[in-house]
Amino acid sequence: MIVTLGIYGWVWYFKTHDEMRRHTGAGLGGGVALVLGIFVSILMPFLSSNEVGHLYERRGLKPPASALTGLWALLLGWFFFVGIIVWFVKTNGALNAYWRSLGAR
Repeated sequence: MIVTLGIYGWVWYFKTHDEMRRHTGAGLGGGVALVLGIFVSILMPFLSSNEVGHLYERRGLKPPASALTGLWALLLGWFFFVGIIVWFVKTNGALNAYWRSLGAR
């Protein structure tokens, strides 16, 4: 993200939300997530974590991430990006664990 001046964040939002939408048929989808990421990026940590949580709920599992996970990015994002890093690790870790539970490597 730092090297690409934030552009990778937009790519991540697009690809992640596109994959979740193709998998479940519900959610924002890549295009909407990209537009929101560009114009109202403060919402995206909440929306992304919420959609990851919904993946787990659809399978009847306890979600490890929710919209509240986005508070890490909002409340501690200003402190040397600590909150953003914690949010990303929690959300992306939950997403990776979900895909692994379905057989992804």
